Amino acid sequence: MRTEKDFLGQLEIPDDALYGIHSLRAQENFYNTTTFPIEWYRAMGYVKLACYHSYKSYKEAALSTYTQEDLPMEFMDDSILKALQDAAEEIIQNKHFNHFIIPAIQGGAGTSINLNINEIIANSALLKLGKKAGDYKIIDPIEQANIFQSTNDVVPTALKIALMKLLKELEDKINESRKTLEQLENKYRQTPRLAYTQLQEAVPSTYGRLFSTYAEALGRDWWRVSKGWERIKTVNLGGGAIGSGIATARYFIMEVVKKLKEITALPLARAENMGDATSNLDGLVEVSAIIKAHAVNLEKMTNDLRLLASDISKAHLHLPKKQVGSSIMPAKINPVIVEFVISSCQKVYSNDQLITSLAAKGHLELNAYIPTIGYAFIENLKLLIATNISLNKHLLSGIEIDEEAAKKDFYSSPSITTALTPLIGYHKSAELAKLMSIKEIDIYQANAELQYLNSKKLERLMEMEQLMQLGFSLKDLL
Repeated sequence: MRTEKDFLGQLEIPDDALYGIHSLRAQENFYNTTTFPIEWYRAMGYVKLACYHSYKSYKEAALSTYTQEDLPMEFMDDSILKALQDAAEEIIQNKHFNHFIIPAIQGGAGTSINLNINEIIANSALLKLGKKAGDYKIIDPIEQANIFQSTNDVVPTALKIALMKLLKELEDKINESRKTLEQLENKYRQTPRLAYTQLQEAVPSTYGRLFSTYAEALGRDWWRVSKGWERIKTVNLGGGAIGSGIATARYFIMEVVKKLKEITALPLARAENMGDATSNLDGLVEVSAIIKAHAVNLEKMTNDLRLLASDISKAHLHLPKKQVGSSIMPAKINPVIVEFVISSCQKVYSNDQLITSLAAKGHLELNAYIPTIGYAFIENLKLLIATNISLNKHLLSGIEIDEEAAKKDFYSSPSITTALTPLIGYHKSAELAKLMSIKEIDIYQANAELQYLNSKKLERLMEMEQLMQLGFSLKDLL
């Protein structure tokens, strides 16, 4: 064991631990086991690496003009700086995550996140130099690993990097779901279906038209998510505690975001008003609402599909059978993918409300709840990525429709008489519908009894191309 000290006292740390006293205090204070998102952990590595590269550039620029003896501050040795850079690279590669010991739900505005990363980087760098972990006289987690940084600019900047990468993944998965829906639309373009309003048979339609509404909705989701980057691309890195840049070299402030943009290949930009970027999180609220809208579309669609495939309805549409549905009822199959999607969407709504509420609870120059906001946001994105994968792979791609049964029920439904109202009027159409319902006959048989239309004209009006065209012209009725 090694002993580490802070101004509160001292604690014993395992010799092989890359974390230190600040991390251990946080673990003991925040007694929960919510796992910190590894995507955010990795993004912290990108931010730290950009800071060390920018510090190196600052050092080189300063020493090209002044000698070290003329300068009021002493720069880190290149060997230490190289070790810090290498340690940050390892964070990017998800290494040492087992030494990140604090939970996702925490207090302190992310200070524990930053300090745990600093300790991992400092101790990893020490080992690279052949020193022992905890030998902070050589590399200190705050003096060196945190050089020109504050929790308040590093942590939210890393969060935005993690979110942007996950948004891109979600964008791709939404597009895959949309493409599958377009394939279903084309496949069943002319397959007749009765449309419903208020869960009652209403007017003639097709399964293709139904799938087109879902594809259109996901197309909007894809577009909105693809624009989400624009809402969060400005960062406050270099702004320090409140965005004022206090205790930070101006050269560093001007360079660090450009370096971060280069390292991540993301369209990042330094906020013009870094105080605003530090204290106001409305951009995160806006993007959270965008992905919530996607969840709404997913739930609406899958709930529709579950209803259409249920034993309660005339189930022409069949969902793929994925797993045994009961431990007591033989051969029962449940719509588990639909239930997974809906459960995920409900969790997204809950997290969105949490994000909204906590974003509003920022006080003056800082929001102390950024760890919980970020955790909820990352969880939402990962849930929706997983949801789209399951939806596309295990539900949409396996949908089948009994086209013959659909066609038979289509022409036997009284609601199809709506198409005849321009020719014979509402009341005669209602008489046709009533007769079809009483005698359980199709529209051709009902018309043969009532003789409202010539049989050939009725057949022409009942053709799918005629029924599905947008509105009618007088020529259509001749």
